[in-house]
Amino acid sequence: MRAACAAFEHPERAFPATHVAGTNGKGTVSAFIASMQRAAGKRVGLYTSPHLIRFSERIRIDGEPLSDDILAELIHRVMDRTCDLSFFETTTLVAFLAFREAQVDHAVIEVGLGGRLDATNVLPPPEVAVITRIAFDHMDILGTNLTSIAREKAGIIKEGTKVITGRLHPEALAVIRDRAHEVGAELVPLGSPEPVPGAPLAYPRLSMIGSNLAVAVTAGRVLGLPPEALSRGIETLEWPGRNELLHRNRQELTLLDCAHNPDGAVTLSHSMDPALLEVESRRDVVLVFGTIVGKNYKAMLQRLESVAGHRIYVAPPVSGAEDPKRYQSVLSGELAEDVKSALERARQIVGSKGVVVVTGSSFLVGAARAILLNLPLDPAVAM
Repeated sequence: MRAACAAFEHPERAFPATHVAGTNGKGTVSAFIASMQRAAGKRVGLYTSPHLIRFSERIRIDGEPLSDDILAELIHRVMDRTCDLSFFETTTLVAFLAFREAQVDHAVIEVGLGGRLDATNVLPPPEVAVITRIAFDHMDILGTNLTSIAREKAGIIKEGTKVITGRLHPEALAVIRDRAHEVGAELVPLGSPEPVPGAPLAYPRLSMIGSNLAVAVTAGRVLGLPPEALSRGIETLEWPGRNELLHRNRQELTLLDCAHNPDGAVTLSHSMDPALLEVESRRDVVLVFGTIVGKNYKAMLQRLESVAGHRIYVAPPVSGAEDPKRYQSVLSGELAEDVKSALERARQIVGSKGVVVVTGSSFLVGAARAILLNLPLDPAVAM
């Protein structure tokens, strides 16, 4: 990846950056930080993965996905010169080139996997390094304990960088502190999630964001953004598929959430309280669930058992999807042949006044969102 960047005269050095790692919440935090910077009048690049519906969602400039024409031209340019890069490495280099050519004032870069060896970690020392939550995921690659996983995430911390973390387990926090001390980075205390103390924020389902908002607001303060920009950036952000509530004529509510590990399932379960969903009981809630291979679906289903009265199991439309029959050995549930039939059956079960919750994989959520909103869907890519 370093050699590929050198071949293009180091586009990763053309802009100051915020680098965001973590097990859960890193995409949401990245989106908040980018939105706050736009609200302050800055030209901002945002790189996240995977995409929900369109591949171009991964690379955004001033909140808008890169146009298909520019995206195609940059992909061809990279592949013509560096054909041995992986899919994610190619996409990352394309993002760097796009941000350089757009002359962004700042780029917010989300880590793909881990941090230390991630393709995005060719960035020079960022202005801010953010590490959200650290939990158990991708253990075959990152390690089987929190210390090992935290060590991989901490690899994005570099000399002179301001470091912000979410609420971490003491084991993980110790690793982050050691890394910051080792390279001469500054660990910044987590501040209030309120940009203006005592002033309520007008953001849908604000209470479901948890510590992610405090992380993003703290990062915004470190970046020197005024309180008004922080508030406006939060209130104007649209971040599909992350605790997103869709409805039709104030009925037929569907909650979409990309929770893909047990920690994410716990957070989602808090937002599935019948009182918050405005239904009488969990019998009015049906779970549409599917994961990719390697995910701890047993723990996820156990954490969601008490908040949904019914379950529909379906394979996400991506290679490497888990066989949904396996879920039935954990909790009873119906099987669906595809996402469309799963949504139809779920709505049939709870009726127009019930809530359908779609979760387990961003690939499942993206497909469901495309069906519900009648949007064109690019092929899913599990990276």
